[in-house]
Amino acid sequence: MRYLSEYTLSLAEVRALRLTDCYSLHRVVYDLFEDVRAGARESSSGILFADKGTRKGLRQTLILSDRQPRPPRQGLLRTRPLPETYLQAALYSFEIIINPVRRDNAGGKIVPVRGREAVAQWFQEKSPSWGFAVHAPSLQVTDITVERFTKGQALLTIAKATLTGRLEVDDRDAFTRAVHDGIGRAKAFGCGLLQIVPLN
Repeated sequence: MRYLSEYTLSLAEVRALRLTDCYSLHRVVYDLFEDVRAGARESSSGILFADKGTRKGLRQTLILSDRQPRPPRQGLLRTRPLPETYLQAALYSFEIIINPVRRDNAGGKIVPVRGREAVAQWFQEKSPSWGFAVHAPSLQVTDITVERFTKGQALLTIAKATLTGRLEVDDRDAFTRAVHDGIGRAKAFGCGLLQIVPLN
């Protein structure tokens, strides 16, 4: 069972929670859940989220989790179960914030994919491993950003790209895993949540 939550904060609540970057949003979202990682769960928190930005004075975050959240200290949280039937369609429209990176062949270092065309091509090439094919004419890279923040003593940099389009499911099990577990890297910092709407 997965749970889909919409977390809404006023600008005053954003300030009260000291929400300034993707690391502070990580802290706020993860504070909504008991930390139940143990054994095989050590590599996965069971939590994915996407920052939907601020509209009309309200900051919205979409959260997909494998357990129900606690009532928030600030803001409004609406949670509902994600029906298993929701993942049974053949065609979906989608949006995703993703960390587009590849391993450098020369040194084995993880490097960002740069440029909208390169990001789109990278996503199309990777999509079969996630159980779907992207409808190429519909694919758009709507935003590319670089976020820098401090975690402890370290300065971290994460490249993010927002992609939208339509997809067709080729492998139901792989697609379900992609939705449940997220896609790519930097999931703890708001990447990888495949936001989907079934199409007729």
